[in-house]
Amino acid sequence: MDGGGRLSGTLNPAGNPEGAGFPAAVASRLQGVLKPLLRPRRSRNSQPIEARLPRGLGAALVAGTFATVSIFGFVASGRYDAFITENGRPLDIMARIAGFGVERVTISGISRMYEREVMQAAGIDWRSSVPFLDVNEVRQKLMAVPLIATASVRKLYPNEIVITQVEREPAALWQKNGEIQVIAADGTVIDEMRDERYANLPLVVGEDANVHLQEYLKLIDAAGPLGERVKAGSYVSGRRWTLKLDGVDIRLPETGANEALARLVDLERKNRLLEKDIIAVDLRMDDRVVVRLTEEAAAARAEARKKTKKGAAT
Repeated sequence: MDGGGRLSGTLNPAGNPEGAGFPAAVASRLQGVLKPLLRPRRSRNSQPIEARLPRGLGAALVAGTFATVSIFGFVASGRYDAFITENGRPLDIMARIAGFGVERVTISGISRMYEREVMQAAGIDWRSSVPFLDVNEVRQKLMAVPLIATASVRKLYPNEIVITQVEREPAALWQKNGEIQVIAADGTVIDEMRDERYANLPLVVGEDANVHLQEYLKLIDAAGPLGERVKAGSYVSGRRWTLKLDGVDIRLPETGANEALARLVDLERKNRLLEKDIIAVDLRMDDRVVVRLTEEAAAARAEARKKTKKGAAT
């Protein structure tokens, strides 16, 4: 020991031939303890990356990359949309394979529409499946049809869809700018004139004639026995009506149209006015009725007047 009470000399007993310092047994035990601590330790992260990655991960990544690129190209080329159009969505395809395809659609409440029109509006066909059919979306599509007032859609597993609808009641046809549309009693357009199913409805013609439909219908009632002969009503300049009767135009005043029609009914009963060779009857003046003859009748009348004048001259 030195004067400070410390041991001097090396930890290796071989460097102390005289046996000074730790005894040999103590030095040997210290070496046994310190050697593992002083030995360099190899970190797990020092292993090569290929040794630490799961076997086959590289091949899987390459395959996944090729699959992603292929799918992206399939979608970007438009072939995916074509596939969906032809076969339906992948989920619907799997559901159909599992036995849940739409095989029956029951529709109630049809009045003016055809079943095929309801199916087309709902977007339901052989590509659809019951599990993946969005009933709220189908209902919204049906409600977008002007002729349908309300609609409900239900699923009946495994293969049926039930649609219940209430249609708006068509009241008349409205012709504007050469196009004919079906309107409800309040003048709302609810359908297009596409076939003969609406052929027997009253016809109104002209700007804003649809919103004045009730006025026209009251005129038809006021026409009494002549109402059945009215083919259409033309709303003129946003002020008055002209009724079309079997090739004869009945021009009504802005006010007092019902009274004017009563006069016409009386003239027809007494004189058979509408059976004469005329093309128009003007009732816009209270004190007189003005008629317009056909070209043939007008020519014959003019010739008759000439003959009358010649006879009077002689």
